[in-house]
Amino acid sequence: MGKRKSRSKAAPKKKVKLDDTFRCPFCNHGDSVECTILYKKSLGEAKCYVCSESYSTNVTPLTHPIDIYSEWIDACEAVNCHEDDDGADN
Repeated sequence: MGKRKSRSKAAPKKKVKLDDTFRCPFCNHGDSVECTILYKKSLGEAKCYVCSESYSTNVTPLTHPIDIYSEWIDACEAVNCHEDDDGADN
């Protein structure tokens, strides 16, 4: 008597790794911004090693480097929109 056919286990899916180096919004140099997260101090910092621009923000245990970079880009856009609004009054 033969053994029943058994189904093989599915191979585990690979998780996509999120980037931790990004393009600088000021000098436009690729992969020059590195994000560091200090969870014990609840501090996250994105810093460009080419032009030395940096951005700091508060972090939570769920924060990833892409979140810090996105907040930096949003803050830059908010400042640029605010400056455009002030200049439009003239």
